[in-house]
Amino acid sequence: MSGSAPPNPLGPPLMDPALPISLARPLAFLDLETTGLNRSEDRVVELALLILYPDGRIVDRVRRFNPEMPIPPEASAVHGISDADVADEAPFRSRARSLAGLLEGCDLAGFNIRGFDLHILLEEFRRAAVPFDLKDRRLIDAQAIFHREEPRDLAAAARFYVHEEHDGAHSARADVRMTARVLAAQLARYPNLPGDIGGLHAYCDEFRPFLTEFRKWFSGDDLESYVFARGKHRGKRLSEVAANAADYLDWMLTASDMPGDVLDAVREALERFGGRAPSGGGAEPPEWGF
Repeated sequence: MSGSAPPNPLGPPLMDPALPISLARPLAFLDLETTGLNRSEDRVVELALLILYPDGRIVDRVRRFNPEMPIPPEASAVHGISDADVADEAPFRSRARSLAGLLEGCDLAGFNIRGFDLHILLEEFRRAAVPFDLKDRRLIDAQAIFHREEPRDLAAAARFYVHEEHDGAHSARADVRMTARVLAAQLARYPNLPGDIGGLHAYCDEFRPFLTEFRKWFSGDDLESYVFARGKHRGKRLSEVAANAADYLDWMLTASDMPGDVLDAVREALERFGGRAPSGGGAEPPEWGF
């Protein structure tokens, strides 16, 4: 047998003493893997927790959860966790109270926790009816520090790709000309980039999909095939909801911030599949889902 230590499957060890700053209270780093990116509706499938205590102790834990909903293939492609992997795991709600206790008195840290992880976590605690308050906690987001200290704006792109200062920043003509130069430099720099517009579109769409407000509500190509992409009736056809839960659609018609094309589809669905004209009224929806 070799005298060398086996490789650490969790990656390199923490630096000692972990952080070059003093801690007045525990700092809990957390990261979530989820069923998707909808901060109100998607669920946790894996949670990793690293707690650094002022006295030098470290708690390093990871746990998977049954999200009690299917894990979409596109989510599994990102984190590698499938429905079968979590079929026998406990749901988050059964562990919520012990997790809240473990995090009691901790400040929180992570990468994009302000933009994503904490929103998902708060919703999970809410569903589990377990109090979890961010009041008086300090929230340290490494992504916020990264983006603030290393800007990713057009001026930064000009310096990186074109090796020039973009003195005309926020002048529309100067911006559009520099953007064209940056794209040309990117195409020259990265041989893996597609060499046609269709391929570049697919490349960009894979990394940052563009969804109109209508597409945030419905998938599908026409009124018969529209399926709710959010809300209580997520996954159901609009035609089905119009026929069986028209009060929800009536409520949608009263929402002040509902996109016009969504309202048009709802009205048409009520007339075609609900057998009546929309009432345009209604109390609070049975469940908003946001």
